Amino acid sequence: MTIKVGDKVPAVTLKRLGGGIEEVNTGELFKGRRVVLFSVPGAYTPTCSKEHLPGFVASADEIRSQGVDEIVCLAVNDPFVMAAWGEEHGADGKVSMLPDWDGAFTRALGLEQDISAAGLGVRGKRFSMLVEDGVVKSLNIEDGKGVTVSGAASCLNALAAS
Repeated sequence: MTIKVGDKVPAVTLKRLGGGIEEVNTGELFKGRRVVLFSVPGAYTPTCSKEHLPGFVASADEIRSQGVDEIVCLAVNDPFVMAAWGEEHGADGKVSMLPDWDGAFTRALGLEQDISAAGLGVRGKRFSMLVEDGVVKSLNIEDGKGVTVSGAASCLNALAAS
């Protein structure tokens, strides 16, 4: 079942690269905070690398000026790939790179997709959400290819309207 506006974000423990491998509990990550989370099908994939992540990196200050505590990029990838991809795009200090290394969080959200035909296996759908104190306030899931409703520009428009 797909998560929807008004639902609480599930608590799943993920692992990311910090001063080593560190655990991140999603329940704690969103608790008492206003967070923009966007998900990409995969690090280093064309649309994700040319449009999705760079848009959020470039707009990070403007997004945070709307009362957002953190911007998080999620992908079903390992911690090393996510850290390297974030570094390559200048995400440090702007966008937190959160690997869903085994897809558990993506499955718990009900936002997985099988893109084995493209050689990627089961990954996350392209989406963005605004989470306030652990509750989904907005959810934008892409229907097809490209970044239309889940990119930084759409996020900024929604934040300005809220």
